[in-house]
Amino acid sequence: MLYRLLFASVWYILPAYVANASACIFGGGTPVDLGKDFIDGRRLIGNGVTYKGCIFGVLCGTLVGLIQGILVDLNVVNSLDFYGTILDHVILAFFLSVGAIVGDAVGSFIKRRLNIERGKPAPLLDQLDFVIGALAFGYIVAPIPYEMMIIICLLTVFIHLLGNIIAYKLGVKEVWW
Repeated sequence: MLYRLLFASVWYILPAYVANASACIFGGGTPVDLGKDFIDGRRLIGNGVTYKGCIFGVLCGTLVGLIQGILVDLNVVNSLDFYGTILDHVILAFFLSVGAIVGDAVGSFIKRRLNIERGKPAPLLDQLDFVIGALAFGYIVAPIPYEMMIIICLLTVFIHLLGNIIAYKLGVKEVWW
């Protein structure tokens, strides 16, 4: 039972994980706030959230949903309660991916309001902003039990931190957090 719940939780949120990572990997270029300041004189979001990153993040996350749909359709993976057709997978993945990108942008907005510079740590906000956005958007098309949401949040804190440490060791990130 616990194994199935863990698997279902990771399977559900996987498009958001890929969207978030892809936005970082393929990002760069024009920031979505176009360099504008908020009424407090600080950047609206900052240079970390870019059009290119947002587009690639959503595309890659949605592609994961397509692959998941095909795997479920071919019975490679047992059907999960919150899924239906391949199109349902793609739609859910799109919503999760957009939610992840929006959540990350909201996290950056909050960090700017708290006067936390880009790249500086904001414990829990750094790990959970994108996943809370993804869960909020995903819930619209495929609600999941609260137990899965809690598992997703707990796993995300550890997975995000581990992923950042690996990226730092590989030279992809300048800081380990």
